[in-house]
Amino acid sequence: METPKNRGITAKKPNPPKTVKDYLKVYTSEIARALPTQIRPEKFQRICMTALTQNPQLASCTPQSFIGAVLNAAQLGLEPNTPLGQAYLIPYAGKCTFQLGYRGLIELARRSGEISVIKAQTVYENDDFHYELGLHQDLHHIPAVGDRGAPIAYYAFYKTKDGDFDFEVAYRPEIEAHRQKYSKAKNSPWNTEFDAMAKKTLIKKVLKLGPLSTEIMAKINQDETVKSFNKDDSDGMKDLTLVPDESVIEAEYEETQTDPATGEVIEHA
Repeated sequence: METPKNRGITAKKPNPPKTVKDYLKVYTSEIARALPTQIRPEKFQRICMTALTQNPQLASCTPQSFIGAVLNAAQLGLEPNTPLGQAYLIPYAGKCTFQLGYRGLIELARRSGEISVIKAQTVYENDDFHYELGLHQDLHHIPAVGDRGAPIAYYAFYKTKDGDFDFEVAYRPEIEAHRQKYSKAKNSPWNTEFDAMAKKTLIKKVLKLGPLSTEIMAKINQDETVKSFNKDDSDGMKDLTLVPDESVIEAEYEETQTDPATGEVIEHA
């Protein structure tokens, strides 16, 4: 009801969000709806705020791409930029890229219900390690006692509930070549967690051989995507749209040949 005191006074509209942190607060309810029940929204919000504090370059990303990456992590039920190594928010070329960690890949694979065991390991120069391919493939790895030496190779394997298994192996020069070719971001986890990213590369490759459902593979394929979220044009997570971007953060692992004696990558003309 209008009175002499409030006549002519219009309600003050809230200030529109300006910073990435402002947007994170504005989209609190959308993020909460995307999360699975086992993750508390307050905890997830704090994790994202901490990520912004620890990596100031995230604040320079477009708010839409940052919120898109955060919602991506929320939908998958993975905590970004934490010691768990499940997922990462990576700033690159002014946009925020969502990237799965190798532990996040393992978590998604286990949710399929088909995989009983999935692991990735680092092989060191003093370890007893060999593998065989073909009709009778075999993987043998006994870690050395004491000084294991420097990392020389990585492998990932899975075993299904029915007893089927498969594995992928790559020597360090192959992984180095892959990283140099595809990892462009200065804040890439490759720079701080090389072993973890090497394991992730091989887990992604070996999972393509596994009995995973289309739904689980679709979730795994959210890796390395840039998404733009517009609250006015969406009705939840289903309307997140992929932004075309030629700046590749990481691509699929490419098969290379190595010298069996030295482990060095063999260059082809």
